[in-house]
Amino acid sequence: MAGPTTTERGARQQESSGPPLVRRLRRFRLRTIIILAIVLILLGAGAGWLLFGSQWTRVERVTVSGTRVLTPAQVREAADAPVGAPLISVDTDGIEARLRQKLPRIDAVQVVRSWPHGIGLKVTERTPVLLVKKGTKFVEVDDEGVRFATVSEAPKGVPLLELTVSRTGSAVPSHRRFGESRLVREAVRAAGAVPAAVAHQTRVVKVRSYDDISLELSDGRTVAWGSSEKGRAKARTLTALMKAAPGARHFDVSVPTAPASSGS
Repeated sequence: MAGPTTTERGARQQESSGPPLVRRLRRFRLRTIIILAIVLILLGAGAGWLLFGSQWTRVERVTVSGTRVLTPAQVREAADAPVGAPLISVDTDGIEARLRQKLPRIDAVQVVRSWPHGIGLKVTERTPVLLVKKGTKFVEVDDEGVRFATVSEAPKGVPLLELTVSRTGSAVPSHRRFGESRLVREAVRAAGAVPAAVAHQTRVVKVRSYDDISLELSDGRTVAWGSSEKGRAKARTLTALMKAAPGARHFDVSVPTAPASSGS
């Protein structure tokens, strides 16, 4: 049996390789892919050098905002930001953790990269709502019951917290069940619910048990608040009671539906 002729072999070869235009298009696409790959590699290498090797994107300054009691210098020292390191490599979570650990006064902090050379520290400090006397100094307590700082002078307008919980008698179950920390939080809740006009006059918040919280005002008047529950109702009742009995010296809103006042 005779094999394929020369003409047949040429036709098959032309069919397998395609027309000249198709072959040129294939070579063009291949060259384009190779060029794009080289460009991407060069761009990646350049970006890596810019972020990690260049002096243009290294930490040169640390700015602090939001401080009231703390100083920017204290915050920068506690943050211990790696000045001179590549900005991209800075551990922002680590800086935040150090600030919270070293400066309990800080309630929240946001660590941001400020390209190309800076780190910004946006600080929110805790605000004292009660004070606990400790010797000749005062421990500040925030609205979550956290004792966050000890100061030598009492901040103006912040009431003193007096824990007079007895470890004998009827107060024992309350102390055992809730503990001192819980009672402090209950005092904070009660103080936070007091009407603004009364809060400005509150000098002392006394806690004898979970349901025996009272206030001493700057003019000598007293308020029996009871527990921290139903704070809004008690605030409304106290406001109305003080208007109805302006000469009274003692107000009892421990049961807001059955308030009482006494003294003159």
